[in-house]
Amino acid sequence: MAEVLLFHHAQGLTSGVRDFADVLRQAGHTVHLPDLYDGEVFDTLEDGVAHAGKVGFGALAERGRLVAEGLPRELVYVGLSLGVVPAQMLAQTRSGARGAQLLHACIPTSEFGGGWPAGVPVQVHGMDDDPYFAGEGDIDAARALVAEADAGELFLYPGERHLFTDNSLDAYDEEAAALVTRRVLGFLAGVR
Repeated sequence: MAEVLLFHHAQGLTSGVRDFADVLRQAGHTVHLPDLYDGEVFDTLEDGVAHAGKVGFGALAERGRLVAEGLPRELVYVGLSLGVVPAQMLAQTRSGARGAQLLHACIPTSEFGGGWPAGVPVQVHGMDDDPYFAGEGDIDAARALVAEADAGELFLYPGERHLFTDNSLDAYDEEAAALVTRRVLGFLAGVR
């Protein structure tokens, strides 16, 4: 079974993020779920992004790095939207990564000082018409990342919703979220 470090999205540690972590735990994986917002949860994506901007995206990535320091190196890093920032940073820069799951976002690998590390599998999941994922360049970064990775996969789902895997939000898409979950669990089952 895999050991996972899961980072929440811009709206915070919602009940939907907690539910996703619980699904992974029920499959037998160890899941660490830090709260990078110190208990704050936001009703809208815009409010959550504004809060992240006030805290600072670099500061949030640093909070994620500090959480990882107290954990084993052999982790799978999972990020949901904003949580992709610390997840991808750690997968690229912290030795020992077993894999990465990047949901709803992807960042050019150059942002973290180099390319994708050899031998670290990665999956990226997003909706093909999501104004953030498809409209702001994340999809291009995802295509470049999976082309560079030894074992990389990009999964596109039909639709325009952003946080479609969070069952506590209006953006939730049950069918697409179920498929993402199956793929994430399949990935985790294959991690060595």
